Amino acid sequence: MIIEPQRAAALFAERLATQTDASDVRAALASGEPGFVLIDARGSEAWAQGHIPGALHLPHAEIPARAPGLLDPAVPVVTYCWGPGCNGATRAALALSLLGYTAREMIGGVEYWAREGFPLRGAEGDATLPPDPLAAPVGQSCGC
Repeated sequence: MIIEPQRAAALFAERLATQTDASDVRAALASGEPGFVLIDARGSEAWAQGHIPGALHLPHAEIPARAPGLLDPAVPVVTYCWGPGCNGATRAALALSLLGYTAREMIGGVEYWAREGFPLRGAEGDATLPPDPLAAPVGQSCGC
């Protein structure tokens, strides 16, 4: 299948406008002023098992009822769920967009957050796994 360069460029630009990744979210959170609210769209058991420090727990099914009381429409949101095999972050970003929020999806979800060696917060406190060399460069930036 061949896609015209102009159409491909428009599609890639749209993806970059609506998606971000774990490394970029981590850098923004580390800055202390990320410019967005990070939303964990998973259920309560998943949240308790481990979530990204600083995230707000808002399961995607509860967004229509709870978002207006929790979120400022002027502040963008970034959603995440389990990982690339799960579309919960996409559903959450869609629900938030339909409510008028500027939303992006963190591709890779909490799976790639952990695989890149970033901390997760659970009942026992923060835990960090070593970076997975198949998913993240060890001891260096990927250069992208």
